[in-house]
Amino acid sequence: MQKFDIPYIALTERLRPIKNELLTAIEQVLDSGQFILGQELSRFEQEFASLVETDHAIGVANGSDSLFLILQALGIGKGDEVITTSQSFVATAAMINNVGAKPIFIDITDDLNMDLSKIEAAVTPRTKAIMPVHLAGRPVDMTALAEIADRHRLHIIEDAAQAVGARWRGRPVGTFGVANGFSFHPLKNLHAIGDGGMITTNDAELARYFRKARNHGLENRDQCDFWSFNSRLDEIQAAVLRVLLTHLASATERRRLLAKRYCEALKPYVTVPEEKEGELHVYHSFVVQADERDALQEHLSKNGVQALVHYPTPLHMQPVARDLGYDKSSFPVAFNASKRILSLPIYPELEDAQHARIVTLISEFYEGRSSCV
Repeated sequence: MQKFDIPYIALTERLRPIKNELLTAIEQVLDSGQFILGQELSRFEQEFASLVETDHAIGVANGSDSLFLILQALGIGKGDEVITTSQSFVATAAMINNVGAKPIFIDITDDLNMDLSKIEAAVTPRTKAIMPVHLAGRPVDMTALAEIADRHRLHIIEDAAQAVGARWRGRPVGTFGVANGFSFHPLKNLHAIGDGGMITTNDAELARYFRKARNHGLENRDQCDFWSFNSRLDEIQAAVLRVLLTHLASATERRRLLAKRYCEALKPYVTVPEEKEGELHVYHSFVVQADERDALQEHLSKNGVQALVHYPTPLHMQPVARDLGYDKSSFPVAFNASKRILSLPIYPELEDAQHARIVTLISEFYEGRSSCV
């Protein structure tokens, strides 16, 4: 496996400065003897709810489970349809399928988020919800989406897995839907040292349901109210997340600074994700759209910089989606973008000199191409 001078992500660099904080938090859990559904989880849920400005936050085992449990709680299942984007990680559509419903994809716009103008044409009598994805940490226009959902009496379920801290018109993502899912996968801006997820909601009845549903449907140790499964966020992960939560604001500020510098320097060469009015982007990924994408990625790789593609195959073109009847012409913006998108390193620990090196390599790549014309 190639070792990069500038990797796409550097988790060891992120954790090294706070290693003692993390070890202390983990030791406290070990000393407590309480490893699931304890005080660390309860405190983290309260702190996360405060961050997101929501009434309830319920920790679960991972981001995928957060979406599954929401869909299940809303009674969405066999014969139902949920509208979502064609450009996301596979878990978005998989959870719709896993409750027995059908994912209905729509195309994206140039900002890589779902094209809201395509939603109403996709609504049928079987449509029960819309699942927007705040891709790469960039918020969807939730004002316009809410108007569409209200008009058709549809639930909104936000897939905010990549967007902790993002805001639309000053309001945090994860507060617009009836219930919403977050992920704490190690690649996320706020991450565990394993898997983890969170459901947010302002509905007290749903919150009570989720607290049971993540724990086999148990009301208490001796009473099971409905069949469910085990999806608990454990105490060690909650303790780790509490530590990392205290560093999230500064990490987000650094990501946004690096993104601003990228935008200013790279605009002559590639399409950059410039923020629109009302957006607060948290840059889980810094995704550019580039001519000769594959050659650029290879150029960066040969020079020690790891850049990735998120995602090379749109959901509607995945082998698992063949029976849904889509092809590459179904959503041309998503299909064409998949050939041009490239995610550049943008973690808070990325040094200024490393950032400048990436910019130089990209400018040299395109200027070298133009001089050969």
